[in-house]
Amino acid sequence: MGGNIRGRIASEARRTPFARRLALAAGGRRGLRRLAGGRRGLLTALTLASYPALLAAAVWPLPATFAVLAPLSYAAEAALPGRAAAALSRAHLGATVRFLARETAAVVLLARLAPGRPWWYAALATGLFLFHGVRAAQTWLACRLDRVHHQMPVVTRNIRLAAPPIPPAPPRALLAWRGTRPLYLDALAIVPAAALAPSGLGWAGAAGAAAAVALEAVVTAALLVHTRRAAHLGDRRRVLSAVDEWVAAYRPEIVMYFSGPATAAYQATMWLGTLERIRPRTLVVLRERSLAAALGPTTLPVVCIPSSVDLMNFRALDGVRVALFPANVGNNIHMLRVPGVRSVFIGHGDSDKEASFNPYTKVYDEVWVAGPAGRDRYLRAQVGVRDEAVEEVGRPQLAGIRRTGPYAEGTAPYRTVLYAPTWEGWSDDVFHSSLDAMGPAIVRALLEQPVRVIYKPHPLTGHRSPAARTAHRRIMALLGERTGIPHVAVTGREPSLYDCFNEADVLISDISSVVSDFVASGKPYVVTNVAALPGDRFRERYPAAGAAYLLGPGLAELPGILRRLDAPGEDEMAGARRALRGYLLGPDHPDPLARFEEAVRRAAARAGERARFLGLEALAPSAHD
Repeated sequence: MGGNIRGRIASEARRTPFARRLALAAGGRRGLRRLAGGRRGLLTALTLASYPALLAAAVWPLPATFAVLAPLSYAAEAALPGRAAAALSRAHLGATVRFLARETAAVVLLARLAPGRPWWYAALATGLFLFHGVRAAQTWLACRLDRVHHQMPVVTRNIRLAAPPIPPAPPRALLAWRGTRPLYLDALAIVPAAALAPSGLGWAGAAGAAAAVALEAVVTAALLVHTRRAAHLGDRRRVLSAVDEWVAAYRPEIVMYFSGPATAAYQATMWLGTLERIRPRTLVVLRERSLAAALGPTTLPVVCIPSSVDLMNFRALDGVRVALFPANVGNNIHMLRVPGVRSVFIGHGDSDKEASFNPYTKVYDEVWVAGPAGRDRYLRAQVGVRDEAVEEVGRPQLAGIRRTGPYAEGTAPYRTVLYAPTWEGWSDDVFHSSLDAMGPAIVRALLEQPVRVIYKPHPLTGHRSPAARTAHRRIMALLGERTGIPHVAVTGREPSLYDCFNEADVLISDISSVVSDFVASGKPYVVTNVAALPGDRFRERYPAAGAAYLLGPGLAELPGILRRLDAPGEDEMAGARRALRGYLLGPDHPDPLARFEEAVRRAAARAGERARFLGLEALAPSAHD
């Protein structure tokens, strides 16, 4: 894993054009918009001017000029911004009209250069006509197939239906190859026709037209095969009934229910490995189509049911004992209303942030936390969560966290510092992120030290705040400019946060579940004190920072922290970290996975008692089936 993570060098900064940075420095967003608007107008003018110029070169005729103008017109068309192309379409100068104008100019040129109407002249005109006909059929099939897959009442993973089968979606590239994109294939005819006609090789244009038609025909045939396979998917009732029957036969005892944007899929993904390892049969239920693709790899059966009506009529869920909820979202109500199901909030990480004691949480039958800190958090917050509803189940995801880093093991020449800031939150009143206020300064200071930096931003970084996006780009630029020590930015799903934990010798982070989880490693960690609160007050308010080194906005403490960590023997906070580990995460024994599974079984037993009381016991499967 070390080699894998070291290969993820930060290169995103090189994608930021100098013109954009210059515009931001000179006039902010307004200057950037003016620059973009001027560029858009220039490209629109060049694109429009190229077509009468081509026609003039054809009528004159000036074959050499036409041969130069044709590729330039294709380049201007390809660079035309989407907003400019949309404006031209509204003026009835859409892409098809523009491409037909270029083709017409090419036909006129050949008519002027090749009197006598040779066979290849008719072949070229016929080929271009057929090309547009096949392209229209191909685009129609792609749109229809895309609509079928996007309007399916249910999306599944790891579920094989005997009848009717749900075929996999066609390759995304096949569906995306439609509209304007195939039009560029006419260059196979236009460019050789214009370039070679003066040399008596006009047939090259006809050959290019035939090649364009053949390529479009192959794509159309592939789409036709996929369309026939998916024809039955338009029958909503049949598809829903088939999936319902499969799930009923599977007889899930546990459902993990999740709703939210694709960017939040990590919140459910972190539980997949745990749920795969417990014995009760588990089904993953999603509510947004985008989540089906964004969810991480899993062997568990997954159903995505976007419609609340379809979900409420999904009878196979009637036998479920326990529903696990990783997030507090409005769509949870559709699962909470199912009678006889024990609702359990498992969250997506314990932390001292307000999200870990949200008043919404009181709607669940049970609230599972990692250790005593989670229970105390709800008691202090007084948000309506009853103490008897709180259960301490540990953090089974942390089983693979190592207690030492590569530097301590003697396998790395430099200490590795992981900087993993949280995101900016939904509103400023819960703003814990150091990214905007301190992030670039932290990274810049670390780069001046003999350490290796791993930058792992939160998946939602910049989702709400432009300032956070700017800070993120500045950090990426800083990492990209350095050579020598292989500093790394990890912005994708892999390597995971826990892989980064194992690669790091010390963590710098904000008040978030990242801090609580890192405590499992026993390694030193630094928490940013963005508001510059007094140390004792900060630790009282945020117990997860009880064994942390604190870092204020001015970073004055950072050199001293690094020096203390380089001193021989244990650092001064090692004992406090060992004591805090049990408070935040619960005891090491019994194993957290066993504790989690036992909590699932207790919840299922309580659900069984409720089902008997409600007269639903016939619907509930045995917890030991």
